[in-house]
Amino acid sequence: MAPLLTFRPEGIYCARADLFIDPWRPVARALITHGHADHARAGMGHYLATNLAAPVLRHRLGDISLDTLRYGETITRNGVEISFHPAGHVPGSAQIRLSYKGETWVASGDYKIEDDGLSTPFAPVRCHHFITESTFGLPVFRWQPQAQIAHQINAWWADCAARGVTPMLGAYSLGKAQRLLSLLDGPGPILTHGAVEGTNAVLRAQGIALPDTVPVTPDTKGKEHPGAIVLAPPSALGSTWARRFGPRETGFASGWMAVRGIRRRRAGDRGFVISDHADWPGLLRAITETGAENIHVTHGYTDIFSRYLSEAGWNADIVKTEFGGDDDDIPDTQDAAGAA
Repeated sequence: MAPLLTFRPEGIYCARADLFIDPWRPVARALITHGHADHARAGMGHYLATNLAAPVLRHRLGDISLDTLRYGETITRNGVEISFHPAGHVPGSAQIRLSYKGETWVASGDYKIEDDGLSTPFAPVRCHHFITESTFGLPVFRWQPQAQIAHQINAWWADCAARGVTPMLGAYSLGKAQRLLSLLDGPGPILTHGAVEGTNAVLRAQGIALPDTVPVTPDTKGKEHPGAIVLAPPSALGSTWARRFGPRETGFASGWMAVRGIRRRRAGDRGFVISDHADWPGLLRAITETGAENIHVTHGYTDIFSRYLSEAGWNADIVKTEFGGDDDDIPDTQDAAGAA
């Protein structure tokens, strides 16, 4: 019997149910793990996602044909059981479980193990086949507790305010920015770039509590907000948009800040190691808790991570996909590999 899921040029495909998971080419039916652009693309005939991810999907993709499921709710299509389970990556993100005649697959999308207090925490799902990312699939990547990173960021903010400079913190506008927003506690207001504030508004409208923010407008001047911190996409920090804030320091919040060479290339004043992807121990824990014998490794350090899994006793292979990075950027892999 053919496997329940196969990997086609359009994406991860279930022939029995005739649908794709996070396809990167237009298809008739798409199951979507979360709203990041490399997983949720325009042009699909019909979408299915979690009810918590739906507002962001509509915000980003417009007037789409979209149905939703709650976490743990099951539907059946041509005998295939389909359900969504928390991935802990960003609000509304999901692992997708498909099961047919005793064969169970889980496509995890992107995920992290640590409970960030904002996303529904990751929940392992038992299966025979597990499709995992490997964005940070090297032993060098080991995250510190979130509270420790929050202390570092808030101390930097207070120090900048004492010196009369504006701290500008770069973070991806969906997920990372809101996570940081929930951790900020400093001497002034939080100013937000339009890309961040647009997502904030969507999440607030669906009942997710976020601290108060001050959207930056064309008329905003830094001197009008003493002691403020600015939260913006990384691409905005070195732009003309940032000049209105006068003397400033830039910080990047990303898992890639764990690698010295990447920190240096980003040319920021500070780097804070915090990611919405699982680190090395988190990846191994997630895989172990599924009970799966067969591990299919996608985007990231696929060669190194799949080789490690094979040597540790799993049936591991590499799956070519077009998923990319949402943790600010994807650097040259040799930087981190050399630091492992």
